[in-house]
Amino acid sequence: MKSVALTAFPRSLGRRAGARTLRASGRVPAVIYGRLHPPQNLEFNLKDIQDVMHDAASEIVLLDLSVKDDPQPKRLALVQDIQHHVLTHQLLHVDLHEVAEDEKVTVMVPVEATGEAIGVKTGGGTLEHVLFKLKVRALPKDLPEVLVAEVSHLEIGQAIHIGDMKAPPGVEILGDKHISVLAVAAPVSEAQEAALLEAATAPTGEVEMIKEKKEEGEEGEAGEKAEAKPGDKAEAKPGDKTAAKPGEKPGAKPGEPAAAKPGEKPAPAAEKGGKKKGEWKK
Repeated sequence: MKSVALTAFPRSLGRRAGARTLRASGRVPAVIYGRLHPPQNLEFNLKDIQDVMHDAASEIVLLDLSVKDDPQPKRLALVQDIQHHVLTHQLLHVDLHEVAEDEKVTVMVPVEATGEAIGVKTGGGTLEHVLFKLKVRALPKDLPEVLVAEVSHLEIGQAIHIGDMKAPPGVEILGDKHISVLAVAAPVSEAQEAALLEAATAPTGEVEMIKEKKEEGEEGEAGEKAEAKPGDKAEAKPGDKTAAKPGEKPGAKPGEPAAAKPGEKPAPAAEKGGKKKGEWKK
């Protein structure tokens, strides 16, 4: 890759307000970083950086950077990232990665297809671009702007994989060699298109509300439990002591006489067998 000469200026205004002031004056904020020197804030003339990017085949550009009034006036840098405004597409910020001439770097390079595939021309297939960029490693001067793939020989169902890509001299293409980069897919029939369209536009239908079935006995318990009315007696449970009747001691069994008060004789207990007092056994 041939380097492009570009002049940059040290940036003194920082933060968001400073960046707005720079853009209003026709400048673009930038930052350069790398392991050779600490990160530094820079700025470019908007027209200069726009001309460089307009003439480049991709956003991967090698800059022969000249920084005015800087202890390191000459630097070699790659354009790492460019930020644009979402609506106006105005150039907002540039990230630069400083590199060394004798050190290999790893970047993402775009892929372009050349030629017309036989499967598309005669078979009515479709050329599918599976990967738009590939990762490569090379010296800065050997970096390609794009990777070109010849697709004229592709039949329907055939593909070009990463291992099939031809790399320029001094360039290593990284990644799984079996991953497809470009492929020719079979044509879709009218019936298949209609089925896909029908599936995409079909109503989802109403959601059926399913009530959980109550556990057995739950409803019966709810119906048996009624609100207690004033004057109703609570149901005695096993082991509970019931209220004593007149003549019975509290907690005594039915028929058992109550305890005698001081000075009184205890009431005689009823004899077994239903015999009354005064009866003699014959």
